[in-house]
Amino acid sequence: MFDIIVIRPHCREQIKTKRLNKILESSLEGYSYETVTTADEFFHFRNKRILFAISLGESGINIELYGILKRIRLNPNCFEGSVGGIIIDGNSELFTKSVGRELAFSANLSGCTFPGKPLVEGTKSLDNYNTVAKILDVDTFGAYIHSGRALVEQIMNFNPPKKKNPKILALHASHFKKSNTLELWNLVKGHLNNCELTEISLRNGTVMDCIGCPYTTCLHFGDSAGCIYGGVIVDQVYPALINCDALIMICPNYNDAISANLAAMINRLTALLKMTKFYDKYLFGIIVSGYSGGDIVAQQLISGLNMNKTFILPSRFAIMETANSSGSILKLNEIEMRAKGFAENIFNHIYEK
Repeated sequence: MFDIIVIRPHCREQIKTKRLNKILESSLEGYSYETVTTADEFFHFRNKRILFAISLGESGINIELYGILKRIRLNPNCFEGSVGGIIIDGNSELFTKSVGRELAFSANLSGCTFPGKPLVEGTKSLDNYNTVAKILDVDTFGAYIHSGRALVEQIMNFNPPKKKNPKILALHASHFKKSNTLELWNLVKGHLNNCELTEISLRNGTVMDCIGCPYTTCLHFGDSAGCIYGGVIVDQVYPALINCDALIMICPNYNDAISANLAAMINRLTALLKMTKFYDKYLFGIIVSGYSGGDIVAQQLISGLNMNKTFILPSRFAIMETANSSGSILKLNEIEMRAKGFAENIFNHIYEK
């Protein structure tokens, strides 16, 4: 029995894999592991600890990765009960995050849970490690190695929290009379029993976006769970987030993006993150698109709140539906059953039986 399964799609240009080799050598030291390199070797990896390790090169494309992604998407239970993390090494300043969140989204749909901050990415310059390097008093490559090792330890030690009376926070910025997304939330909410539920609307009033205050300013306000702008984010959202066990983001698809107020809320969490982390809180999403693109919105939530803001990404974290005209969500075939199933998935993750 191996400690960890390393899914490392074969890279045809071996010279471009040297840096990833060094990261993995350090990250996996002391653990036994099995390596999967091709789609033909891929099969079910249920109840396992999974490390995805991808070399992208300059183009941001690994051909074998797409074969493995196809297997993952066609096998919706292949990672049931598994916990995963991702290391992506590139030879460009681009593509590492986009490939990482697409992979996390696909694996999550197939049953994989990701702890908070599950992506370690190495760009060509490694400038994305400048801050971490200063904190650790090492160079950027040393910070990269440290991050890879920390990720493996996080995967191996992950123990999802459970609560007898879980506290759930639902955030939205939609209109109650017109929103298909809120209609879907109401269907889901009807099956969420034995929990303490808080709903906050960001629709009314002014929600200022983050302007990127100097670190010292953000740190100063963050120490007291505040932000220089104040408002509903500080007065209502911050305390509710600190108190909750799970966050449900209620997201209509606006031009293949989450709404402006919800995006501003995510950006403003940086100040709160100075004081408290969210590694023990779950992220769920309710997404309704008028036409298509629910996967894009889901990936925004993954990158914004799981990869950056440290929320746990539980398996099948989002319900995604398509409904255009007002009220049409209620006419979808078996929508009640899917809403109930999603509510049950939430409880299976957070409720201590």
